[in-house]
Amino acid sequence: MQNKFEGLDRLTRQLEEASHVFRSLGGELEQITLEPGNQASVQAAIQQVETIIDEKAAPYRGNELVDSMVQQLKKRYRDEIIRRGRA
Repeated sequence: MQNKFEGLDRLTRQLEEASHVFRSLGGELEQITLEPGNQASVQAAIQQVETIIDEKAAPYRGNELVDSMVQQLKKRYRDEIIRRGRA
């Protein structure tokens, strides 16, 4: 029975940490700007987004949910920036 509670506690902690990271990204990611058609601007925006995500998630490295979420967020934002960057 002890292991079940430990597993539940671990999962709860992971979810809370993932939620914290996700909430903390909102305002900062909205500040990213880019110039459509300018590849250097698009690449700079991608780098900015990935840096912000990494910084916000850094305290929770090793949390499997956070690590997975970080990779998914980076891909989603990268794809969106590339889409917006097309002239």
